[in-house]
Amino acid sequence: MAASTSSTTVLINPADETVIREVEHTSLEAVDAAVVRAVVAQSKWAALAPADRAAALRRFAATVDQHVEELAQLEVLNSGHPIGSARWEAGHVRDVLNYYAGAPERMIGQQIPVAGGIDVTFHEPLGVVGVIVPWNFPMTIASWGFAPALAAGNAVLLKPADWTPLTAIRLGELALESGLPEDLFQVLPGRGSIVGERFVTHPKVAKLVFTGSTEVGKQVAAGCAALVKPVTLELGGKSANVVFADSDLERAAALAPGAVFDNAGQDCCARSRILVERKVFDRFLELLEPAVAGFKVGDPADEQTQMWPLVSAAHRDSVAAFLELGTPVAYRGTAPEGAGYWMAPTVLLPESRSDRVAVDEIFGPVVSVLPFDDEADAIALANDSIYGLSGSIWTNDLGRGIRVARGIDSGTISVNSHSSVRYTTPFGGAKQSGLGRELGPDAALAFTDTKTVFFST
Repeated sequence: MAASTSSTTVLINPADETVIREVEHTSLEAVDAAVVRAVVAQSKWAALAPADRAAALRRFAATVDQHVEELAQLEVLNSGHPIGSARWEAGHVRDVLNYYAGAPERMIGQQIPVAGGIDVTFHEPLGVVGVIVPWNFPMTIASWGFAPALAAGNAVLLKPADWTPLTAIRLGELALESGLPEDLFQVLPGRGSIVGERFVTHPKVAKLVFTGSTEVGKQVAAGCAALVKPVTLELGGKSANVVFADSDLERAAALAPGAVFDNAGQDCCARSRILVERKVFDRFLELLEPAVAGFKVGDPADEQTQMWPLVSAAHRDSVAAFLELGTPVAYRGTAPEGAGYWMAPTVLLPESRSDRVAVDEIFGPVVSVLPFDDEADAIALANDSIYGLSGSIWTNDLGRGIRVARGIDSGTISVNSHSSVRYTTPFGGAKQSGLGRELGPDAALAFTDTKTVFFST
């Protein structure tokens, strides 16, 4: 959690409510000054040979690798993530940097024969890119923006979430320690209404990457539209976990808690709606109960912990409000008592498909289980949402898996697993879950403009 004043944020450990440190906000004037410096740094960075930019990014990745444990411990302290997950997240940043270090030497244009000559295309960097990241996965989501943007020859201004800025701040320091040019990658903690808003309105910030709520994402999109500024949005989700009767029910039930309670449900990709074919609905609930009961909620420093506290008291209260709506509770797991923003995993049985808990993004360790009748009904129910970010399908029928995956309006679907994000494949949402794609082999191109040059013969 964080307590904000006009100029600082006091960071609080979500596991025990102790004060960590105070972080100063970036002022409007400081943002403008950072943009000026970034413009200068970017022009020099783009002028480097592609091989030199690639080598610089590899050095950055190597420096992150040397500090994985330090970054992980910071995330445990600031975000409450368990140490095992935090180590993976820090390693993921390293891997994303290494992956996009290969991009500068592979940003190949085209030569196109035309009448009277030839056209040649070049992928030119946009300039200065603003990246705004959320509090739920501070390190990983930041790297999805800054790594390909830097690889494409841009400078990056990164605004971390007010509540969880520590790993972003440290990554900015590690960038400099690795030898990345000064002012090329700047981390600017502070309020979204000041730092984030200025990213949107500043004419020298050429593109915005925003991950956060759909409500704020719409405001960012509107602001960017006013300047015809490109924007990538990764927003909310209410993803469906569709379980057919012909699937391996035991495995589907065993893995369902991890798909929604990981990160205490604070995940846009959380499978927060479990849709089960009616003929096996009761059996699935029987299998799910021990899986939920056995899901370990506890000390983030414990290697065995699977779920950790919510990020703040305010957010815990927001999630708890959904549990006060009167929706029948199938069962709950356990959680520590005392200091910390704890909540037990909870399984709800909505009486209607239109119940708020079945429609709204709760962003906490709460899952709704609903029955469906057949394949067509499963697709209709999965699509009965303003969101379309991720989801899963459980079936042993290959044809059904393909049909249902194609029928669900979602950016990412996994069959017989709960995979959502790999840095080697594109990621993003449909409908009000977002706009554009991150990651994958072409992500760096999203931070460029294509210039066509005609050579007359």
